[in-house]
Amino acid sequence: MKIIQKYFPELSEKQVEQFAQLLPLYTAWNEKINVISRKDIDNFYERHVLHSLAIAKSITFEKDELVLDIGTGGGFPGIPLAIYFPETKFILTDSIAKKITVVNEVVKALQLTNVTTKVARAETIKENVDYVVTRAVAKMDDLLFWSKHKHPKKIIALKGGDLKEELEPIKKNIRIIDLNDIFEEEFFDTKKVVICS
Repeated sequence: MKIIQKYFPELSEKQVEQFAQLLPLYTAWNEKINVISRKDIDNFYERHVLHSLAIAKSITFEKDELVLDIGTGGGFPGIPLAIYFPETKFILTDSIAKKITVVNEVVKALQLTNVTTKVARAETIKENVDYVVTRAVAKMDDLLFWSKHKHPKKIIALKGGDLKEELEPIKKNIRIIDLNDIFEEEFFDTKKVVICS
């Protein structure tokens, strides 16, 4: 938890409390429904929460804007972002119902009133949204295809490794932020935020 406060010292008392509740909640749920690999639970705040919050270092969501998290899995990056941006609305979606069960329970425990969830494939969601966020779910051209009828201003993807081949065919404006410029932990050496607008 200290790692979150190290990079986000501006958090309110309520936000600190909500972030602190995440590890016990996910540890308990993970024993019933495996949403996080066992080895990652040991590095939970670095590899899941801080990684998700890299988006908050790259862009600011405004009050009442709508953000769609495609393929949220256990709720990443959506839940950390919803805690950080309490006045922004989030839809967290995944095609696997048991993952959304965990997300719903975490949302309820944290009393996150700015989150709704859907068991659905990305391409079936019809709402217009301001942003699409995702973490290592699919290639950028798939994300663009799934998002086109939702008319987002930007698609923001957390990705890793060499992206040259993946991003070459994309004809849109792309900005890449290297996370090792923001976070000093080794885990972020090859991680990036890709913003497509």
